[in-house]
Amino acid sequence: MLSSESLNNLLMLKSLLFLKLLHTETPHAFLPLAHMPKLNICTKILVSSLTMLIISTSFAALGAELSGDDQRFLALRDAASKEDGARAVTLASQLSSYPLASYVDYYQLKARLRSANESEITDFLTRYNGSAIADRLRNDWLILLGRQSNWAMFDVQYPQFVLNDDTQLKCYALLSKLKQGQNVANDARNLLTSAKVYGEGCYPLFSNLVQSEQFSSADMWAQIRWAAEANSTAVAIQLATLVNLDKTAKALDKTGSKLEAEFSRPLAKTADAHETALILLGRLAKADPDKAVAALAKINRSLTDSERAVAWAQIALPSSQKLLPEAADYWKKGDDAALSLDGYQWRVRTALRNTDWSRVKTGIEAMPPSLLSESAWTYWLGRAYMAENKPALAQPLFQSIVNQTNFYGQLALEESGLQITIPATTPVLPADLAALSSNAGLQQSLQFFGMNLRFEGTREWNWQLRKMSERQLLAAAEFARQNDLLDRMVSTSDRTKTIVDFNQRFPTPHKDVISKTSDELGLDMAWVYGLIRQESRFILAAKSSAGASGLMQVMPGTARYVAKKRKIDNFDATKVNDIDTNIVLGTHYLSIVLANLNGSQVLASAGYNAGPNRSRAWRASLPKTVEGAIFAETIPYPETRDYVKNVLSNATYYAALFQQTPQSLKARLGSISPAPDDLTPSN
Repeated sequence: MLSSESLNNLLMLKSLLFLKLLHTETPHAFLPLAHMPKLNICTKILVSSLTMLIISTSFAALGAELSGDDQRFLALRDAASKEDGARAVTLASQLSSYPLASYVDYYQLKARLRSANESEITDFLTRYNGSAIADRLRNDWLILLGRQSNWAMFDVQYPQFVLNDDTQLKCYALLSKLKQGQNVANDARNLLTSAKVYGEGCYPLFSNLVQSEQFSSADMWAQIRWAAEANSTAVAIQLATLVNLDKTAKALDKTGSKLEAEFSRPLAKTADAHETALILLGRLAKADPDKAVAALAKINRSLTDSERAVAWAQIALPSSQKLLPEAADYWKKGDDAALSLDGYQWRVRTALRNTDWSRVKTGIEAMPPSLLSESAWTYWLGRAYMAENKPALAQPLFQSIVNQTNFYGQLALEESGLQITIPATTPVLPADLAALSSNAGLQQSLQFFGMNLRFEGTREWNWQLRKMSERQLLAAAEFARQNDLLDRMVSTSDRTKTIVDFNQRFPTPHKDVISKTSDELGLDMAWVYGLIRQESRFILAAKSSAGASGLMQVMPGTARYVAKKRKIDNFDATKVNDIDTNIVLGTHYLSIVLANLNGSQVLASAGYNAGPNRSRAWRASLPKTVEGAIFAETIPYPETRDYVKNVLSNATYYAALFQQTPQSLKARLGSISPAPDDLTPSN
């Protein structure tokens, strides 16, 4: 029997994956994946099967509302996921006139793809050429061809894979070229920048790159080190095992006192021993940076200058993520080290917290092109130039991103001397809207959404958007509104660049109840809408399997706490997902968090997402008063960091819509001052 801890971890994992499926952010009551406790062995055994079952189990309760054919279709889908070919054939035969014919054929073939012959697959691809489901089957087949090392057929099919969004297929494609004698090292370095990208196709690519000497020893160790650095210990161990570094693999599996003991004996003189020690220092620093510093002191004389720089960088990264004041000094000692993408960014974030603009500038200028192109680092580099009184260098950087309707685009606009306004709306043409009613892909999408199969619905929807003009995109967004798919409306309208409709991008459903509760609580309605847009994208039935419900993703425990604290009469826990109840509870909780965090929307947004105690702790760790934008950029949790930036950016646009006057994101962000670490018990 699973322990309660295992069950809780499973529920948390399922909830997080479900929310990712909905393209929403994790609600405030959930820990980000990076901070989830380690799963025990019982949980690990179930994870792979759970991933496949999440969608079907989440929607099982809908069965009573679906037609008989819809229920058979869901059963066919389930049979395909379990590779139950016989059951799939039986169910497909009962769906001969089902509207989603291409999906019926797909699931029937998918269920026995391993044993299907080439002509069956190519026949399907020909019959449904140009469709989303044909591209999906090609994706499935390419994975199988890569596993089988069938490079001749892989090379024929891969160029026809339209979406080309599967990293492991990109790895297989490079492996195919490598097998033909081509040098793919540079492409591989650009692809394998993080352990998070490793799929099964990337492991043989890595080992073949090492064996063919296209990857140097430094490349090999960088991949292992970055995996360990990213808490992807299993990936690091597998990489080490693939290249016969068995001692390293064994050492990487150690934790606690056993990990510390690795530094209790003299460091061997081999290059492998030194590289392993550097990785272990980083792992030790994740648990306790002070112990890592002490361990480094023991082996310091045995290291070269370049190894010493890497060692300090390995300690600096987790110290930065823990917001320790010593991190700045550690980074200075590790300046000559080659860094991971996280390392480059956290070196700059540490300098931002200290408003050390010189190191902000040099840190950003040292970043690889993939990071330099991001709006965040474009903006902060411009700010660093402004701190040096070099507007001639700064303003072109700001101008390069002012047209981006995001957090840093807005801030760059203000640095250019302007404020945030709502651009003129381009009306939807009736002819464009009428044409969508005959779009078979969109109609299929609507059917999937009707069955609450959001993955398939979103895939079909997005497939149809690929070749649309901007006018057609606005029409598609309006079509989504007319079919009560506000999340699709927002994401579709977001795609336009030159013509826009911000009423689509920032909708205001349920304005009567949100306005009423916001006024009663003294909350900024623009901020409330900004938060809802980020929490649920206005998906009315958004509900995680752990219980977070509705537009504001309110947890049952939070609902009970708010009802008790605010003395809400006639509270009914079963109605937490009701629109009015959800908004009332969510806004009341938001007002409590705001009051406890000194009225700062930045701190309260972080608190709503990650918990008020974490927000207070992050504030308490500040070395000095900083801009709200700096506080937001240096939040340790990636998900909360993005959440806060998006909520405040959304709120600024909503304020411009409501007030019809120019707005300032910088004023909304304000400044954040350090305060005593006055943590209170979690609610």
